[in-house]
This record gives sequence, structure tokens and C-alpha cells, in this order.
Amino acid sequence: MEVNKKEESMAVSGFLLKERVLRQGAEARVYRASFLGRSSVVKERFSKKYRHPVLDRRLSDRRTLQEVRCILRCRRAGIPTPAVYFVDYTSHCIFMEDIVDSVTVRDHIASTQRRSDPSSALEQLVPLAAKVGRVLAQMHQEDVVHGDLTTSNMLLRKSQDPAELGLVLIDFGLSSVSALPEDKGVDLYVLEKAFLSTHPNTERLFQELLNSYVASSKKSSPVIKKLDEVRLRGRKRSMVG
Repeated sequence: MEVNKKEESMAVSGFLLKERVLRQGAEARVYRASFLGRSSVVKERFSKKYRHPVLDRRLSDRRTLQEVRCILRCRRAGIPTPAVYFVDYTSHCIFMEDIVDSVTVRDHIASTQRRSDPSSALEQLVPLAAKVGRVLAQMHQEDVVHGDLTTSNMLLRKSQDPAELGLVLIDFGLSSVSALPEDKGVDLYVLEKAFLSTHPNTERLFQELLNSYVASSKKSSPVIKKLDEVRLRGRKRSMVG
């Protein structure tokens, strides 16, 4: 059985060598490939040479399993995430739906700001901010904490209806399942820091996102309270330097 697993892992690794790398981060490489005739994205969590092999495998096993569980937990609740086609736990590869003809929320906001004056751009982007707030509220109600919320980890599907915002959450590599308001507050804080640093002068837009989050969740009060506490801790660290 162990030999078969190694052979399967080598087969998957050999297959990926022929595919195009879309991007590489500190934890994983992402490829675009074909899986059973369908366009797919493959996320490969590669080993770290600086870690002990046993520790490295345990961490990769746990993080791959956690990522898949969180994606499936979201999909069962109707939260838009890519479909998972296949998981190879030996090579730590996840074959997922390729969200074709999509654009990141980051690029969409940037292009809207380039095309319009600041006040007009904000007005155009308010529905998107509200949509993000509703989706994140739904995700947190399912006790899924994303762990790396940025506008680069959100996609917009192209739609025939311009009013239809097909938002899809991606990259659950740092996700976890937690009911703690602290963890959900930190999730929102990470997004706020990333949002405001990537998209300057959009404080009103992020506030619209939070307003929508609060209106969409019955459990939002303790989360927002924790968000305020995390913000305060962040400011204190900045003052200390």
C-alpha cells in the first residue's frame, strides 16, 4: 500500500511538471491543468527543506486536510468557493474548479478607481462591499475562519447581468474551524489592513462592508467587539514600534 501511495504521488508530481505555474507562495504552488476534461486549478503544498521531514509531512497533512474541510464546509452552506475535484494527500495536491473568465476583487476595484473619479468609484463599489460583507458573515456563521482575507483572494465571475456579483472566495490554505469571536475578529482585521493598504482612501467602502456584515449575522456583535480590541492592540504595537 505504501509503495502504491508513493507511485501515485510521483505520478501526480510528474503530471504537474508539464503544467504551467500560475503563482507560487511561501506554502504552495498553483498550476492550471485539465482534470478529466475540465479546466482546473491544482494547488500543491510543497515540502520545506528546513523542516524535519516528519514534522513537515505532519504539518502538510494537517493543513491540506483542513483546507479541504473548510472549502467543503462552505460549499455545503451555499458559500461560493471552487468545487474540489480530487485530493492527493500523499503529494498534498488539491484539484479544484478553475473559475474561468474571472477577475480578482483587487483588480476590479483598481480598474473602477482608474475609470471614474473618487466619489463616483466609491458609489459604484458599494454593492460589491455589501456583497463581501454578506458572504463573510455567512462564512463566519459556519465557524469557518479564512485566515488570509485579502481582495486578491476573492474572485468575481463574469455575468450576463451587470448587476449580478458572482463573488467566489479562494485560497483557504490558512483556514480553520473556530467558533471564537476572537478568531473571526482577527479575520476581519487582516482584511481591513490588507484592504486599506491595497486600496487607499476606501475607508467608507470598508465601513459599508462591515455594516453589511453586521446586518447579515445574528452573531456579529461579539465579533465586532473583538475587532475593535484587535485594532486597539494593533495601534499600541505601532506606537511602541
